[in-house]
Amino acid sequence: MARIKGGMNARKKHNRVLKMAKGYRGARSKQYRIAKQSVMRALASSYSGRKERKRQFRRLWIARINAAARINGLSYSKFMYGLKLAGVEMNRKLLSDMAINDAEGFAKMAELAKSKLA
Repeated sequence: MARIKGGMNARKKHNRVLKMAKGYRGARSKQYRIAKQSVMRALASSYSGRKERKRQFRRLWIARINAAARINGLSYSKFMYGLKLAGVEMNRKLLSDMAINDAEGFAKMAELAKSKLA
């Protein structure tokens, strides 16, 4: 039986990596060995970046809620604790959107939190 060489599969694997490295500068997009390292690092960074994005958005929402709460005479932590005591289960994304687009609605939430704290 004839021996089958792996040239076709190796070429496919190389082309797949080089296609992913398109747009990289210099040897990173031309040479397989260097492109493979760059692509592996890029994939690892994109994975961790997706996790980091969630943290950054939560940080942004908290900053917005804090700014709006302070306008209404509360700190962020007291505002959130007051809402918890009131039994309001709204996530930070909704609260931050409310702080930007519905100031009077947010003020009512702040009054509710204040009344539960006192």
